[in-house]
Amino acid sequence: MDIKIKTALISVSDKTGVAEFAKELSEMGVRIISTGGTAKKIQQAGVDVVSIDSVTGFPEMMNGRVKTLHPIIHGGLLGLRDNDEHTAAMSEHGIDPIDLVCVNLYPFEKTVAKEDCTLEDAIENIDIGGPSMVRSASKNYKFVTVVTNPSDYGEIISQMKNNSGSTNFQLRERLAREAFSLTAGYDAAISKYLSGRAEERFPKKVSIPVKKVKDLRYGENPHQQAAFYRASDSKEVCVANAEMIEGGEKDISFNNLLDANAAFELVKEFDAPAAVVVKHLNPCGCSFDDNIKEAYRRAYLGDVVSAFGGIIALNRPVDKELAEVIMESYSRFGKENGASGFFAEVIIAPDYDQNALETIRTLKGWGKRVRLLKTGEVSRDNINESEYDVRCITGGLLLQQRDLIGWEPELITCPTKLKPTDAQMEDLKMAWICAKHVKSNTITLVNGRKLVGCGAGQMNRVESGLIAFKNAGKQAQGAALGSDAFFPFPDNVENAAQAGVKCIVQPGGSKKDDEVIAKADELGIAMIFTGKRHFRH
Repeated sequence: MDIKIKTALISVSDKTGVAEFAKELSEMGVRIISTGGTAKKIQQAGVDVVSIDSVTGFPEMMNGRVKTLHPIIHGGLLGLRDNDEHTAAMSEHGIDPIDLVCVNLYPFEKTVAKEDCTLEDAIENIDIGGPSMVRSASKNYKFVTVVTNPSDYGEIISQMKNNSGSTNFQLRERLAREAFSLTAGYDAAISKYLSGRAEERFPKKVSIPVKKVKDLRYGENPHQQAAFYRASDSKEVCVANAEMIEGGEKDISFNNLLDANAAFELVKEFDAPAAVVVKHLNPCGCSFDDNIKEAYRRAYLGDVVSAFGGIIALNRPVDKELAEVIMESYSRFGKENGASGFFAEVIIAPDYDQNALETIRTLKGWGKRVRLLKTGEVSRDNINESEYDVRCITGGLLLQQRDLIGWEPELITCPTKLKPTDAQMEDLKMAWICAKHVKSNTITLVNGRKLVGCGAGQMNRVESGLIAFKNAGKQAQGAALGSDAFFPFPDNVENAAQAGVKCIVQPGGSKKDDEVIAKADELGIAMIFTGKRHFRH
């Protein structure tokens, strides 16, 4: 059913394009009702405006808190035009129908994102009249057109011009869906802000405000549809907030984003120049060094076979020289180490200079396929500790605090007779940090500040260790071993000694710690306890 637009109510916070929109409506004979600053903006464009107080018979009051909350307004929005009782009530009380509502809301999220935002500032930017009108108009979308986004102005005007001043049902229904999504997200942002002030980490009801960024080609598999959403209040340096500066021949995928996040969250752990290569959510390469180029070389060489088609994450900007080193891994490093070549799905880094971009785009043929994500300077200062780690189960969600614990020297103890050297402590630290970012059960092997072996996601820790030893081969000789959880039996220590491991980091806390420690002493292995575990399911 088409509905002719005769009367429009316009009251917006974001005034982008609103004067032009009102002018187009007015030229088609639409009566414009407006409020405060919006009315002034429209009048300056030469458009006749009917003030809200002349419609309601009440002045705008209480610093604008009360202006549209009136039966004359909401009756005009909610009245069913095909219901005799509704039309009779409208006629009796002098309520004119309102056919179009153009509203966007006070910028609550932008306000609370400011570092100097006070509670008073936040409260005053909670819109009441706007969401009320949006909800009333949306409920009655059979007869009322509701527009909350300036990007929709053009489509509405175009449809009205081609449809004798009317909008069709399909457009009104879509706009109503979007409007309800807007108010739901708005209320969720307010709820999250106030819950955060109360330090109520897990309130009785949780709304997580997110905004759609884009549709994805598909999900984990081609038969699954998928989309990418960003947390509305996220300010952290992370994959979700990264800028896509090179999209590749195919758009970034669901799995690309998961892997890029895994890689970048690991590389963020290091203060020194570091590089990470991830495949299927687990690091197959990781290294840090005084030189970012050397860090990348060593990370790539950790497992050149698994690195093919992986994700590269760096915590330093990419210049031409680093780009060339990455390109070299396509040929020289790959061939020397048994791989047929190297292709990266994504490179994520703080920045890229122009020469680096040209190098990546033109060299070795695969530059046009790689996606480049730019995050800005890596910093752990803006990490949002209140953000949830969200896991889905069928029919529900599991929420927990993020695992932000890293290397905590004050908690470390050394129960073995043999103590790690300074160099071993560096490797143990890296093995522990890598273990935090690998699927449990986890065993990591680090040698010379380079991840050389990784056993991930096995049903028992012994099997994870055997996989890590096999991957590392000779590089296990003299390596540091990291375990995300304690050793329930000494068998892991025995296997580590056979592989040539010289030191171990694990949480400790097993009922058989004494047996594990005794076995390490017997085999000449230094072992430290961290006092914390890093399960990652």
